[in-house]
Amino acid sequence: MSETPQSRRIQTRHAELDVVEVAEALPGTGEIMRSVGHCFAMSWHAVQGGNWDLSAYYLRRTRGLLRGLVVTRPKYAAQLTEFDARFLEPLYASVLQRHLRQYEARFAEASDQANRYHVDTGHPYIRWSVPPDPPDQGLDLSSDGRAGGRT
Repeated sequence: MSETPQSRRIQTRHAELDVVEVAEALPGTGEIMRSVGHCFAMSWHAVQGGNWDLSAYYLRRTRGLLRGLVVTRPKYAAQLTEFDARFLEPLYASVLQRHLRQYEARFAEASDQANRYHVDTGHPYIRWSVPPDPPDQGLDLSSDGRAGGRT
């Protein structure tokens, strides 16, 4: 008798679930991408406030969310892997170097590419842009007082 996904049970402290039930409980692509947009925008706004460390944090979160999407939505794996390597890694390097002009140029390139991917995947109605205000209004985006602010 072969094992089926439904026969593989996982015990949590609240319930016993099969693998299919666990998979169905995972957030959808739209929910993940909303979090990606939130974190990506926060990275931008943190740099504009001079808080490079906070920008790096949000950019790492962006990358982590997209890497998780590679696992749960493998049909996007090639695009997401390319986006990370060609756009997010250089953007992250700009954050680490605290180079404002380079960061802004690379952020624009990454945003443009993300919008091209939306068209390529059949979602041309999704056009991302940086919101005028930071998504997390309660965070201090000002410089953290460390050397090497905006250049």
